[in-house]
Amino acid sequence: MKPIIIVHGGAGDIPDSRVQGKLIGTKAAVIQGYEVLLKSGSALDAVEAAVVAMENDENFNAGYGSVLNLDGEVEMEASIMSGTNLDVGAVTLIKDFPNPISIAHKVLTDSPHSLLGGDGAKRFALAKGFSTVSPESLVSHNARKALQNFLKHGEFGRTEIGAQDKADVGTVGAVAVDSNGFVAVATSTGGMSGKAVGRIGDTPQIGSGTYADDNIGGVSTTGHGESILKYCLAHSVVKLMENGMDASTATKNAVMDMTQRLNNTAGAITLAKNGDVGVYFSSKRMSWAYVKEITPKNFKIFFGIEQDQILQEDYSSTE
Repeated sequence: MKPIIIVHGGAGDIPDSRVQGKLIGTKAAVIQGYEVLLKSGSALDAVEAAVVAMENDENFNAGYGSVLNLDGEVEMEASIMSGTNLDVGAVTLIKDFPNPISIAHKVLTDSPHSLLGGDGAKRFALAKGFSTVSPESLVSHNARKALQNFLKHGEFGRTEIGAQDKADVGTVGAVAVDSNGFVAVATSTGGMSGKAVGRIGDTPQIGSGTYADDNIGGVSTTGHGESILKYCLAHSVVKLMENGMDASTATKNAVMDMTQRLNNTAGAITLAKNGDVGVYFSSKRMSWAYVKEITPKNFKIFFGIEQDQILQEDYSSTE
């Protein structure tokens, strides 16, 4: 099978001033992941690489630049799932590490548990050789400004830094199918600005933010966390595909139904096991990108951020 990977950089009210940064960041991330696949790397390693690239980019609400809780602190969460044996790894309430997705991957491979949080997750990460950083080093100027605006205007529930802040960030995710047909999904976030200390959203909860099954496909979601959690959005898309719906239709139908039922917006990216792509969002914008081999050694990046937008560029691999 020809490998394929798709990423998203968050759904929400992304201001015009941040569109270019989002597009550049998602394209760079999907290339990072695709290069892993071209070197015969696993789908799990590819989605981790793509998400790490976005965790290190201030354009996104994950890792550096994550939004802040009411105490002005970063509390991050991430999950990763293999579709082969439905193995999962997830972490929540992470404060001292720049790349939560890598810790989540280590939970999947090295822990008898599936989800670790807070001090327990920190102890596990340290035992596995991860180095801490100053929590202050993960706080961006834009995230601090967004919290100030939240405290002033009370716009609770935003996962995105709004237009009035002149900066926008979003939850990140990746879905890949490798050359062996194995499916993997990874999702990472800083949550919602102004959230209560200790709040846990949809991202680390399997079936909500992340789901993968080699027999069907994989999904990563973004948007209003409490709504995604209640609806189990990622798993809902997978179940529609299991019942015969194609990836694109399943993604659209599940996101639309969640939005109509709960009156909050979301987005999702999907790959079916055969590589078919699904992208849909009910928010104003969502950045996304995927790489596909058109002919041998001829690759294209498909990407977008506006509703019904599909842009494309040629891509030359280093392999």
